[in-house]
Amino acid sequence: MAILTVMMLLLALLSLCLGAEMVNPGKILAELLEGGRDSAAVRIFLYVRLPRTCACLLAGASLAVAGTIIQGVLANSLAAPSTIGVNAGAGLAVAVCCAVAPSASAATPWAAMLGAFGGVLLVLYISQRTGASKITLVLAGVAISSIFGAGVDLVVTLVPEALNGYSDFRIGGFSGVSMSQIMPAVWPILLGMVGALSLHGEMDVLLLGTEQAQALGLPARRLRLILLALAALLAGAAVSFSGLLGFVGLIVPHMMRQLVGEESGPLLVASALGGAGLLCGCDLLARLLLAPYEIPVGIVMSLAGGPFFLWLLGRRGVHGRD
Repeated sequence: MAILTVMMLLLALLSLCLGAEMVNPGKILAELLEGGRDSAAVRIFLYVRLPRTCACLLAGASLAVAGTIIQGVLANSLAAPSTIGVNAGAGLAVAVCCAVAPSASAATPWAAMLGAFGGVLLVLYISQRTGASKITLVLAGVAISSIFGAGVDLVVTLVPEALNGYSDFRIGGFSGVSMSQIMPAVWPILLGMVGALSLHGEMDVLLLGTEQAQALGLPARRLRLILLALAALLAGAAVSFSGLLGFVGLIVPHMMRQLVGEESGPLLVASALGGAGLLCGCDLLARLLLAPYEIPVGIVMSLAGGPFFLWLLGRRGVHGRD
């Protein structure tokens, strides 16, 4: 865990320093202590690098913890936030927002957050009405994603102007992110993190199976709903300012499981650290690979996550936990 923490902090420091313009944090701190905020370096640090690094850390940690919760609840290492409708709900809400109010960019994060949470609630409602099993939940997620995807296609067909704003959101990235976009998501992320950590013992019992959990006095079905709601809160808050970043919630929990084991407490903490570090690292690559041009970090994540997903598919335990 200490190594993960050091790596995450190192990547965060590099994220603050490196880019089209090199920034020296020591000099920036000295200028700030002297009351200077007018130099170009200070403005780059305060209004570009700092918000971007905070966004990477928060989004990476949130998506990874959400993925850990979902994989634990569904007992499937191939599950991710998109499995339960997060991406589909957020995508449709943002597409509608871009069509109805293309100039109201401040409304997009709120639309994404509410859409993600609404998509998950709809998936949970359908799965409860059709059997409340893990299989029906996944199938409901597939159905809702398909329907919402068609809704997005319809919106951008009827209102082509919506495609510009929606495309940036769909690819995912942190170019131009500001603290005003991040702040509305901070409290939902904190609530989701605290809630997940407080239920880590119950998550361990759920891994034993529904019958064993009920035999030990736990309301397994209600607990699963609560945990999935926390995962939706975390993932929805993250995509509100990051866009639809794939694979973070899939690959990080799996990697951390190999490092710290199945126990939920250490796994949640390790996933938060690993997700934050991974997204910072990918964002650095996105900025530096073709500098001064920038690749959207969502593309870097997909290029890294796609091969990992294929490797994971080739392993045993595709239908359940490895």
